[in-house]
Amino acid sequence: MKRYLEKVMLERFLRYIRTEKRYSNLTVSAYERDLRQFGEYLINIYRHDDIAKATAVMVRSYIVTLKEKGEENRSINRKISTLRSFYKFCLREEVIEISPMQGIKSLKQPKELAKFVPEHDMKKVMFEGDGDFRVLRDELIFEMLYQTGMRQAELRGLKDGDVDKIAMQIKVLGKRNKERIIPISRLLLDMVENYKNVRDEQFPERGNVMLLVNDRGEVMSPYFVYRVVHKILEGVTTLEQKSPHVLRHTFATHMLNEGADIRAIQKILGHSSLSSTQIYTHNTIEQLKEIYQTAHPLGDE
Repeated sequence: MKRYLEKVMLERFLRYIRTEKRYSNLTVSAYERDLRQFGEYLINIYRHDDIAKATAVMVRSYIVTLKEKGEENRSINRKISTLRSFYKFCLREEVIEISPMQGIKSLKQPKELAKFVPEHDMKKVMFEGDGDFRVLRDELIFEMLYQTGMRQAELRGLKDGDVDKIAMQIKVLGKRNKERIIPISRLLLDMVENYKNVRDEQFPERGNVMLLVNDRGEVMSPYFVYRVVHKILEGVTTLEQKSPHVLRHTFATHMLNEGADIRAIQKILGHSSLSSTQIYTHNTIEQLKEIYQTAHPLGDE
C-alpha cells in the first residue's frame, strides 16, 4: 500500500512541476530520476518504502553516502534541491506535517567562472562554401547563438514567424514558456533571409515550420546543434568545453567587456534574477586583472 501511495505522490508532484511550474521535460526527468534514486536508497538501506514519510536522519545519511561515493557537491546539491521541492509540495498537500529537509543545508561548492571563447578566437571562425545549404545553416546556428545569447532549446524552437524583419528582432520562447524579444543586427537578419531562400529550394515540401532544420529538413535534435557548434569551435579554440551554452557565456561576457549594461544583458538572456547574470562580471574582473598584470610595471610582482 505504501509503495502505491509513494507512486501516487511522485506522479502528482511531477504533474505539478510540469503543468503549474512549467518546468521543461529535461528538468522534470531530472527531478524524477533524483526522487527514484532516493526512494531506492530508502528501501535498500532502511527497508522504508514511503518516500513521502522519510526522516531527516534518512536524508542526512543519503547525503553522506553520495559524498562517500565521490559525487561532486554540485550534483549532490541538485539532489538536495529536488528533495526540498518535493517535500515542500508534500507539505502543501498536507501529506506530511514537518519536512525532513528542515535544517538540511546545501554543501559548499567552489565558484566556477563561466567558460567563454576569447574574442581573438572568435575572429578565427570561418565558413567556406558560398550558397551551400549546410554551410549556411551551420553558420546561422553558430551566429544566432553567439549574437543573441539564446539557449540551444530556444534556438531549436524558432519558427519562421518569430523573426520580425521590420522591427529587426526575434521572439524567443524561453524557460517556463516565457516569451522575450531579442534585437538582432541587419547582418544577422540578412543571413536569416539568405538561409531561408536556400532552405526552401532544398526542401520545398518540408513537413514543419521550424526556422532551422537538419540535413533532412526535419526538426533538429539537441545533439545535432551540439555537434555543429563543437565542430566549429574545435577549429578555433583550445577551450575544453565546446558546447552551445559556451556561446551563451561568450555572448554575455563579450557584451560586458564592451560596456553593455548588465540589466540589458539580463533581459536579453531571459534571467529572472540579476544574480544569474552577475556570474559574467567575474570574467570581466579576471580580464582586468590579466590586463593589469601584463601592463602595469609592478603588476607581476
